[in-house]
Amino acid sequence: MRESLGRTVVVSQPMYFPWVGQLEQVRLADAFVFYDDVQFARGFFNRVQIKTAGGIRWMTVPLRDQHRGQLISETQIDERVDWRRSHLDAFRQAYARAPFLDDAVTLMADVFAKPVANLAELSMASTLALAHYFELESACDFLRSSEGSIEGHGTRRLIDLCAAEHAKQYLTGHGARHYLDHEQFEARGMGVSYIEYGCVSYPQQHGAFTPYVTALDLVANCGRQGRELIGGRAVPWRAFVGRQAPAQDRK
Repeated sequence: MRESLGRTVVVSQPMYFPWVGQLEQVRLADAFVFYDDVQFARGFFNRVQIKTAGGIRWMTVPLRDQHRGQLISETQIDERVDWRRSHLDAFRQAYARAPFLDDAVTLMADVFAKPVANLAELSMASTLALAHYFELESACDFLRSSEGSIEGHGTRRLIDLCAAEHAKQYLTGHGARHYLDHEQFEARGMGVSYIEYGCVSYPQQHGAFTPYVTALDLVANCGRQGRELIGGRAVPWRAFVGRQAPAQDRK
């Protein structure tokens, strides 16, 4: 059940077939803003982990014409490489014995069949496909920061993006504890919460459970019933920042 926080807004960079943690943010959000007009940096924007018999493996979308300071929405995919087939083949091999492999492969193939202009569009399409599969999208509005007229940077821009969506609560990932000015949100009549990821375990292929793989892993292993494992809860910022910082902050 969704917590009663008032209208909750999440602003997050688009990620390629993201981990379950981002779907938990979607589940808790009334509006999810893809923060696609910020600088591209090494991370999960164009790559994601899967579990294989030989250990964790990365599926990476190749990029081209990169330049310093480019935005995620400006980042081009290198279509000279048949990376789609490579990712499908790698996933089929890794999850050959998973009970819902066909669901995951069909979801991937449907995303790959759609024309995209850049990395941001691919990553957004992959997230929306996962949200649709787990029936999370009907209660959440999806937007792109690049399609609005809100400029600036840092906390001020996040506040303005949230205000444009009439937010009562801004929900964010753990990394924001290092830079976010929480009091500025409160001065504008908005609360700030951090997500406490559920990281609920489920039967996985290839050894001990890890939550930090693509949510396609949840699709392949649990099917649509995996929706019940997409948990997480919001923690008010004062309670959250008073804790000891986790060893590995996740977005």
